[in-house]
Amino acid sequence: MSEERAAVLDRVGLDRLFEVLVEDGYRVVGPTVRDEAIVLEELDSAAWLPAGWGVDTAPGRYRLRRREDAAVFGHSAGPQSWKKYLHPARRQLWSTGDDGEFRSVADEPRRYAFFGVRGCDLASIAVLGRVLGDGGHPDGAFARRCRGLFVVAANCTEPGEVCFCASMGTGPEAGPGYDLSLTERIDGAGHRFLVEIGSAEGARILARVGCRDAAEEEISSARAEVAAAAGRMRRTMPDGLPALMRGSYDSPVWAAVASRCLTCANCTMVCPTCFCTTTEDVTDLTGEHAERWQHWASCFELDFSYLHGGSVRTSGASRYRQWMTHKLGTWHDQFGGSGCVGCGRCIAWCPAGIDITEEAAKLAGERP
Repeated sequence: MSEERAAVLDRVGLDRLFEVLVEDGYRVVGPTVRDEAIVLEELDSAAWLPAGWGVDTAPGRYRLRRREDAAVFGHSAGPQSWKKYLHPARRQLWSTGDDGEFRSVADEPRRYAFFGVRGCDLASIAVLGRVLGDGGHPDGAFARRCRGLFVVAANCTEPGEVCFCASMGTGPEAGPGYDLSLTERIDGAGHRFLVEIGSAEGARILARVGCRDAAEEEISSARAEVAAAAGRMRRTMPDGLPALMRGSYDSPVWAAVASRCLTCANCTMVCPTCFCTTTEDVTDLTGEHAERWQHWASCFELDFSYLHGGSVRTSGASRYRQWMTHKLGTWHDQFGGSGCVGCGRCIAWCPAGIDITEEAAKLAGERP
């Protein structure tokens, strides 16, 4: 946090921040309660934010619960990540008709404001930026969606049961990349949010909201709450993950975890950084119209490694090994950092309750 630029909003001020973003032409995306989960949706009003809701998570378990206060950000990561707005699960690439002409499908630019982005998810947006936005052949659709993005981050003071962002260096305090960051406080002094400005656009928006300067004690206590959250995380990753993954190719751990893994791909579908896609062509019955669609794919699918004659990774053990060693190991070689941000979604949403931190610890325990 930057003490020189810290301010305070009350609960009404938070609603006003939402209103200003809408007035400025942003389409605000934030957490809300739907289908017994806290999900991400385009919101019309701050009234849709999940005030007073928390979650209980564990391996293979996610449950909503009512809180005893009206905290807006008193919950950990839900089943969806912000990736679905920047790298959609399904999109049309082109179509053609009976005239034989190909027509590309350009996404309409949307000016998004992401409201309540956790440190782990902010890091995942940066990871996707390196994967899809950098290099010699960047994804133009991804770049267009990121253009003009406004991010309101939310520092965590209550880590979830499956969170391990502290050991991945991605939280609980939001890192760089936000326009405004919030630390929510509820105590005898009331319900308020310490605000840090991260960009000129953030300063412009906040000036329209109205706020007061933060006192030194408010800044230090908010810092202490966020720091304490890191110490309450029960899960960690071992050090030296790339080397650990390189040296574990023949480990019996892969067969053991495969005996439990359903290869359902839930872990890759909820992961905020998994980026793999495939394409499919569809036609109408007359053959006069055809379309090409891109949609998410998973390395847990049998056909994912298909080459002429068959698939390369036919066993569950080989597919789980591919996912974990790429995410924690060779991702460093390709993209300069880990593909895991410690959000814990893959643990909570695994129907078999497989815990990636436990599997990494088993591999580390084999090291001499």
